Amino acid sequence: MPRRIMFVQLKTGYDTDRGPSWIGWVDFSKTWGTVYVHGRTLRRARGMSDANFYDIESGEEFWVSGPKRNRADTRYAPSDPDIEPDAADAYRAFLGGAPLPGREDPGRQGHRGNAHAKRQGRRKTHAP
Repeated sequence: MPRRIMFVQLKTGYDTDRGPSWIGWVDFSKTWGTVYVHGRTLRRARGMSDANFYDIESGEEFWVSGPKRNRADTRYAPSDPDIEPDAADAYRAFLGGAPLPGREDPGRQGHRGNAHAKRQGRRKTHAP
């Protein structure tokens, strides 16, 4: 199961970009359509304006994305996410310019891989 450091924010019950947020480790399903975080199972959502995942049990909506080096993780409001202790060292290294764990290879196309690159008319290349 792929594991990544991600920015996660609860959207349900809060004004835009004002819900609690954190940066920490999340586990993805093999298809990248499901996220496992804090004992919750979040499924990818389509057609939601402020969320891209929802909790399959509670229906609460979440925004899940890779953290930004400039710390502008939300779209509109400033955010001061909690940094989970087990992700703090890797996150600080990322802010200093290091790649996030799991994204070290600059030639990677992400989880879509070579098939997506071919559909887009490109060939997947790897750095020497």
